[in-house]
Amino acid sequence: MSKRFTITAALPYTNGPIHIGHLAGVYVPADIYARYLRLQGHDVAFICGSDEHGVPITIKAKKEGITPQDVVDRYHENIKTSFEDFGISFDNYSRTSAKTHHQTASEFFKALYDKGEFIEEVTEQLYDAEANQFLADRFVVGTCPKCGYEESYGDQCEACGTTHNATDLINPKSAITGAIPTLKETKHWFLPLDKHEAFLKEWILDGHKADWKPNVYGQCKSWIDEGLRPRAVTRDLDWGIPVPVEGGDGKVLYVWFDAPIGYISSTKEWAQRQGKDWKPYWKDEDTTLVHFIGKDNIVFHCIMFPAMLKAEGSYILPKNVPANEFLNLEGQKLSTSKNWAVWLPEYLKDFPEKQDVLRYVLTATAPETKDNDFTWKDFQARNNNELVAIFGNFINRVVVLTNKYYSGQVPNPNALSDIDKETLEKVKAFPDSLSKSIERYRFREASQELMNLARLGNKYLADEEPWKIIKTDPERVQTILYVALQISAALAIVSEPFLPASSQKLKTMLQLPTHSWLAVKSGATLLEPAHQIGTASLLFAKIENAEIEQQLEKLAQSKLENKIANKVVEPQKETVSFEEFSKLDIRLGTIISAEKMPKTKKLLVLQVDTGIDIRTIVSGIAESFTAESVVGKRVTVLVNLAPRALRGIESQGMILMTETPEGKLVFVNPDLAHGTTNGLKIS
Repeated sequence: MSKRFTITAALPYTNGPIHIGHLAGVYVPADIYARYLRLQGHDVAFICGSDEHGVPITIKAKKEGITPQDVVDRYHENIKTSFEDFGISFDNYSRTSAKTHHQTASEFFKALYDKGEFIEEVTEQLYDAEANQFLADRFVVGTCPKCGYEESYGDQCEACGTTHNATDLINPKSAITGAIPTLKETKHWFLPLDKHEAFLKEWILDGHKADWKPNVYGQCKSWIDEGLRPRAVTRDLDWGIPVPVEGGDGKVLYVWFDAPIGYISSTKEWAQRQGKDWKPYWKDEDTTLVHFIGKDNIVFHCIMFPAMLKAEGSYILPKNVPANEFLNLEGQKLSTSKNWAVWLPEYLKDFPEKQDVLRYVLTATAPETKDNDFTWKDFQARNNNELVAIFGNFINRVVVLTNKYYSGQVPNPNALSDIDKETLEKVKAFPDSLSKSIERYRFREASQELMNLARLGNKYLADEEPWKIIKTDPERVQTILYVALQISAALAIVSEPFLPASSQKLKTMLQLPTHSWLAVKSGATLLEPAHQIGTASLLFAKIENAEIEQQLEKLAQSKLENKIANKVVEPQKETVSFEEFSKLDIRLGTIISAEKMPKTKKLLVLQVDTGIDIRTIVSGIAESFTAESVVGKRVTVLVNLAPRALRGIESQGMILMTETPEGKLVFVNPDLAHGTTNGLKIS
């Protein structure tokens, strides 16, 4: 029976491109789910759009000396095009600067205002006198009151995920001027979440304990247990949707209130284009509403937005909010500001025609229950060892053999053996097992079950060996390839949610008639005898080491550039006279022996021939050099430094070191003769 679903994916901020963290956390799982539901014959509205009113956008505009509209216009097109090129199948991708959204958000606010759902308060807010503006959200940074992270934003701490108000920060400072803000009175409207606490407790804690993911339920429970407080729905800004009531001059709707309404306005756009009524997708109790988000958006989608919908009174509430954790990159947290990311536009340029490879890898390593790590080596291994060696290899052998033996026509099967019947029965079971995983939002599990179907086909061919028995038992080969072709067709159908481009390519290769998910489940013949298939082409191509090294070098360059950009330069020390400097006796010497000082991390004990004597020098270079590697090294030595005891050993000089631009520690080592004095010549 067909059902109606409204599927939303978190609106991305239009202050930068999409990266793999966004894809793994939100957009790939949402797309798998939407595609799967369509294959079941359900009525699906898969909705998204650009979030264009966030404070980060205004900050970026200030830094670049352009308008916020310039920023959002640039990145909206970038993001929209990237999603299209990657194959995310949104039914509508809108933007919050659209006229329909401004009207919808204004009407929603006015409806709650007219019902008396807001409280109006004059409060003290942080204010930057130098910039002459109030400091909302990310215009202020300070120490998180919960975890102590010193670079927390005014609305949320990126270290621990806590959501708070800017006035909760310890030692706040303006992100605009760096000034210490003052408190200044201003009037705002608040949604009294405490008024809805009893409803939220019953709806979430009692109603969704069994079916919501533990990370989502746990974060909601923590918020509710701590006691909910009124939350401001307006801000003193000039970028956003103007507050549509008297007294709202110079104020806009707070982005957390404005953005989720973007799902509704985007649905309106889609419905109008399709000639449909949008209301059933948001107001009919028979509709299932599901929000796909990252864990940093849990509180907004599970507590604040439902409180808004409940207060308005005519909207349905989400059935589930399957939030994922965060994806790391090569063992480090993804960071837009540090350029530590794999950006989708760059990936599509570097790996054309490999959209499905990234979809598969991000699904197979999805951070569903805990933070997970993306590495380029794992990306290569999963492509080469799974997509190429298992899935692609099976399809290639089946299509090549069918063309070789039967001119591309599906052969007539003869009597099915027990192994044939058993294999076809196993194929029938895969749609159900995939459905169970997908409908519980276990996409990682589902991706591996899909690969198990390809493994089944590979094992069947390997065990039956049609290439060996074609001369001795050609009738048996007809049956083997008939069965193998049914497996291939099943793969073409059930792989569509996970690997849409490859699924279409395989359907074209097999000239597959239109078949549903149900057809695979029922065991129906998917490719009839005498059906003509096409010729073989590779579904997946091997990724070479050089391609992976190129990506790793790109990341290394990003790390270096960020380190240089953020390197703290020590200020100039106190001025010394020429006479003071000339007292330094600097000579070239040679390290003749070295050993690690016991129970220390950094210290090496060196014996250095300075040309005037052999002396002991203790040097803190053990984290950069082994004892063995420095023996024989020519070094620059300050020989008339006063001796100093380190861990009971007297150090009789100092080895001069410096850092390369890459941050690597190296010896100051002029190419002069051993024992030369004043290696650093005074001139």
